[in-house]
Amino acid sequence: MLQVVDFILHFDQHLGFFIQNYGVLVYGILFLIVFIETGLVVMPFLPGDSMLFIAGAFAAAGLLDIRLLIAILFIAAVVGDASNYWIGKFFGEKVFMKFIKPAHIDKTKVFYEKHGKKTIVIARFVPIVRTIAPFVAGVGKMEYSTFLAYNLVGGFLWVFAFVLGGYLFGNIPWVKENVTLISLLIIAVSLIPVFVSWISGRRKKWSDG
Repeated sequence: MLQVVDFILHFDQHLGFFIQNYGVLVYGILFLIVFIETGLVVMPFLPGDSMLFIAGAFAAAGLLDIRLLIAILFIAAVVGDASNYWIGKFFGEKVFMKFIKPAHIDKTKVFYEKHGKKTIVIARFVPIVRTIAPFVAGVGKMEYSTFLAYNLVGGFLWVFAFVLGGYLFGNIPWVKENVTLISLLIIAVSLIPVFVSWISGRRKKWSDG
């Protein structure tokens, strides 16, 4: 677990190592990271937001192609969510429910109750909920054409926003010198909607009880 935390907080160092040692294969590594976070319902803890931001910063430094980066990560995000949807639809209730914390499911259901189908888009910007939302959509048998439309929009907005953010601001000296702090801030800000939804859910239970 400590290795995972180190990988997340020092992703800039790891990405630099990947680029130096694997060349163009780094695009495949980034694809895999995004796909795992969005596509495997049992892996909700990878904060893709900060990873996308750091990848964008490396693109600004000329070490990655910004257009290829956005295209590959967009495909990974869409394919990941689609895989998660189908896993939920066909295997969710029978296989995977016992491997997911009930609290994560509850938080995602609160999001669905509040935002409806737009949850697929909004959840892209919220760690944990981002991974659970397409799974719950599959379990709930949401029409796939509807899911796909929101998946495409959400995937594009998420990838474009964070990669472009890293591309525009990642090479500012202060940002470069405080990458770990920036990663923590991105994670903390991303988790705010989860906390707000949890508080709203608790208040609703208290008022109903």
